[in-house]
Amino acid sequence: QVQLAESGGGLVQTGGSLRLSCAASGHTFMGWFRQVPGKEREFVAAIRWSGGSTYYADSVKGRFTISRDSAKNTVNLQMNSLKPEDTAVYYCAATYTYYSSNYYPKAPREYFYWGQGTQVTVSA
Repeated sequence: QVQLAESGGGLVQTGGSLRLSCAASGHTFMGWFRQVPGKEREFVAAIRWSGGSTYYADSVKGRFTISRDSAKNTVNLQMNSLKPEDTAVYYCAATYTYYSSNYYPKAPREYFYWGQGTQVTVSA
């Protein structure tokens, strides 16, 4: 049973920054999703473990950066220029499925392992 351990999150003012981290091992892709009450879980970013290619939702492109530390088997999400609409519970996710280089998993059902979630709140 793969367990993902998230850290980071908290309360920050508009325009501030936060960093999320997640520990896992042996995966092909790791991703970050977020969810607000009453809405579906939303793709934020993903990284292909082999090669390090990164993918972002349009809503966070240019503000968020996903990165990996292969030695520590961790993935990080640096969130800058935060906005109130970024407020959500953020989830780390992992999959061991192989995908071709021209495709990346962005639907929650494509990830099989999930963290417990961490709250990010951006005040206006």
